[in-house]
Amino acid sequence: MECCIRLHGLHNPPTSTKLRWFWKSQTAARRKSSEQVLSICGNSFKTVGKAFQEDNMAFGRPTKYWMLDVAKVYASGSNAWDTAVHDASEEYKNRMHNLCCDNCHSHVAMALNLMRYENKTSWNMINLCLLSLVHGKHVSCAGFLKTWLPFLMLLGIILTVALTINLR
Repeated sequence: MECCIRLHGLHNPPTSTKLRWFWKSQTAARRKSSEQVLSICGNSFKTVGKAFQEDNMAFGRPTKYWMLDVAKVYASGSNAWDTAVHDASEEYKNRMHNLCCDNCHSHVAMALNLMRYENKTSWNMINLCLLSLVHGKHVSCAGFLKTWLPFLMLLGIILTVALTINLR
């Protein structure tokens, strides 16, 4: 599974036409940040554009996501989210990610610790992975199948072999 960090930005413009012009003028400078997703794989970082719309991520399009609430960031500063993501990326820029110990989940956990998400500094790759499994949402039915079908097929093969051996 590839980890992605969406850089914070303002979303859902107001429906009132009187406020829309104000919204656009205030968010023009933030638009670049609000439309970026960082793909974290190996020791390289790349900005891949709008979430779930561009097809140049390390392991293909995301199939599952966990939307975090910016209001749960307890670090000080107006750009606490972006600053934490940037600082974590700077730290991990020179590290080689591996599958077991220091991977993309560790990178995201560091960003969450730096921003004190939910007023905690104990984020790690294990609780992040488990919470993503529980709270994550699939982007579509096809995303659900891409996530779980290989596991279910492997489980079916193992059960078939086990039952065949035991029933003889």
